[in-house]
Order: sequence, then C-alpha cells, then structure tokens
Amino acid sequence: MTATLARPALRDPHAGRRLAGWLTALAVAWPVLALSEFKPWALFGSGNLAVIGGFLAGFFPPDSSPAFLALLAKATLETLAMATAGTAMALLIGAPLGFVTTRALSISRIGPGPGRVQAGIVRQAARWVLMVLRAIPEIVWALLFVRALGLGPAAGVLALAITYGGMLGKVYAEILESTDTRPARALLESGSGRLAALCYGLLPHTAQELASYTVYRWECAVRASVVMGFVGAGGLGQLMDQSMKMLNGGEASSILLVFLALVLLADMLSNALRKLLA
Repeated sequence: MTATLARPALRDPHAGRRLAGWLTALAVAWPVLALSEFKPWALFGSGNLAVIGGFLAGFFPPDSSPAFLALLAKATLETLAMATAGTAMALLIGAPLGFVTTRALSISRIGPGPGRVQAGIVRQAARWVLMVLRAIPEIVWALLFVRALGLGPAAGVLALAITYGGMLGKVYAEILESTDTRPARALLESGSGRLAALCYGLLPHTAQELASYTVYRWECAVRASVVMGFVGAGGLGQLMDQSMKMLNGGEASSILLVFLALVLLADMLSNALRKLLA
C-alpha cells in the first residue's frame, strides 16, 4: 500500500502582523471616537426616533407648486453658475501653480546649472502658496467675502476660486508626476521647452485623469455652493436654509431631489469627457 503523504498545515505567514495592525487601529480609533462623542445608539432612543420620524414625514410629498418651482429653478441656475465660475477661476489659479511645482518639468533638475537654486526656491514658494490656498475652508472665505461684497453668489465664486485653486494645483502636480515622465524628460534633454514637454510628454497619458478630477471638483463645488448658501452666498443653499427655518419639508425634499440630479449630471459629464479623451 502506498503511504499517504501528510499535507502541510496551511498557515498565513502574515497573520500575526495583520492581527497586530488591527489591534493598533482599534487602540487608536477608540480614544478618537470617545473624544468625538460618537454615540450612534443615541439615535435609536424612543424620543429621538419619534422626532426623526416626524421630521422625515414632512418631506413627503415634495413641493411642486409653480411659484416654488420658479424659485427653485432660479436658485439652481445660481448654484450652477457659482460652481462653474468658481471652478473656472480655480483652474486659472491651480493649473499654472501645478505646472510650476511639477518636478518632472524642471529643466534645472536635468543636471547642474546656474538656475538650479532659483528654480528650487520658486517651486517651494509655489507649494507654499498652494498649501495656504487650500488650508482655509471655502466657508471661511465665503463669510469674509459676504462681509466685503454683501449677500449674493459673487462671494461664493471667490471663495471657491481660492480654496479649489489650491486643491487643483496640488492634485494636478501629483497626477503629472505619477505618470511615466520619461517622454517629458527626453524632450527637455533634447532642448525642448517646458510647455512642449507638458503637452507632448505628460498630457497624452494624464488627460483622462485630469479631466475626470476637474469634473469631480466641479461636482464638489456644486455641493460647496449649497453649503455656502447658508451664510448668504445665494443659490440652493440659501433657499434650503429658508425652507428649513420655515419647517417646510416638502420644499426641502424638492431641493434634495435637485441635488441628486446635479450629481447625476456631473457623473454623466465625467463619463462623456473620459470617452472623448480616450
């Protein structure tokens, strides 16, 4: 009879490391949750459930009166205009700064030269500018510009332009540096300019990702425009604030449906741009 060979016991060689990682994450998360007073079970109290149920019941049916729909259409156009103008201005701020901070387009990094120190200082200064721009939330800028310019979408446009300009510049630089930079480096070493290296060496590989992120940031700008409306920047947020203060759940649910439609619009636009640039 042939002897039966014993199979070696199957054991994950990294099981101990994974267990240690989970225990470390739990040890870190527990005090964080305690400090944030995260108590989700409080939602299921009898009194809280009654309040939440009564609040949600007021959302149905959505308000479809002609007068309110006219206000909703005007506020939607204001929100789209605010988000689009703010994103466009952010693009004008972030794209040049991202171009400056992209190391793959640095001619001075090819080899020793007289402008190496100055180029490094300029890149570092541009990084600091991007950090300052994105460090302050857009809602803070909106409060400041509402004080300076008064109520209306203009404050929201400037707030989005400043904060999102910093975000776009940082992410653009990271996307350009994460791709294959050898074509751009070859162009620079052969005497090409930085703009030509960007257009022919980096953009062909990153155009889809850049376009997708720009549309995503526009989608975020739409949501941020709604939030800034609560501080007087106009648009859907200001209309939502009025509806909530008046405890009009039907109007609030109609506004929420418009939010959903705008997000779907952003997804369709992103997919269309990716197919166009494929």
